[in-house]
Amino acid sequence: MTDRRYDDDEVAEIFRKAAEGPQSLPHQVAGDAGMTLAELQDIGREAGLSPEAVASAARSLEIRPQVGVRRYLAMPIGVARTIELHRQLTEAEWERLVVQLRETFNARGVVSSNGSFRQWTNGNLQALLEPTANGHRLRMSTVRGGSIFSLNIGVGMIGTGALMAIVSAVGGHLGHTWTGAATMSFLGLGSIAVGGLRLPGWARLRAQQMESITSRLALETGAESPELPPGK
Repeated sequence: MTDRRYDDDEVAEIFRKAAEGPQSLPHQVAGDAGMTLAELQDIGREAGLSPEAVASAARSLEIRPQVGVRRYLAMPIGVARTIELHRQLTEAEWERLVVQLRETFNARGVVSSNGSFRQWTNGNLQALLEPTANGHRLRMSTVRGGSIFSLNIGVGMIGTGALMAIVSAVGGHLGHTWTGAATMSFLGLGSIAVGGLRLPGWARLRAQQMESITSRLALETGAESPELPPGK
């Protein structure tokens, strides 16, 4: 891993993670060819960062969560993150993870286990810790159930309005039912707007919350593992 060269974005992220907060590059920037871990550690020392913290942050870049977004009518109604940890969490680490989940999502949730499986759930929001050949995998996911209901109601009302118009037109009575069909359709559009208006902001917030959790786990795994599995 010491032979790898990191580009500008990776260098900025390494120093941010090593400092556990926003961090700019200390008076040096990566060149076109990038920088090695040893070079980053030298710069980190000048900024008061330990070589171990820089190495841990660099290794954490190899642990990228898989991003999942569930959409309905082109709107994000579900968010998911999955991260392969390449090691097993201890019982104490799982308990600390539950604490972070509660603090991050501001929800007590329910903790349960089944054999080597662990889970924390709060309504549609869930975090599942699963065993793998290399350690543990954490899956987090949630859906906006109330918005799905509003969107479905809206689609149904628009469909009903359109059906009323078609039936009336075939029967030659469109003029008598036009107002009712139009009202039904407008109400349907209103229901879709109510259900979908807050979805983008909600999805961004949930994604940021999940990424704060996966980022910490990746950093801890980087600190625990001298070298990650080849190809990871």
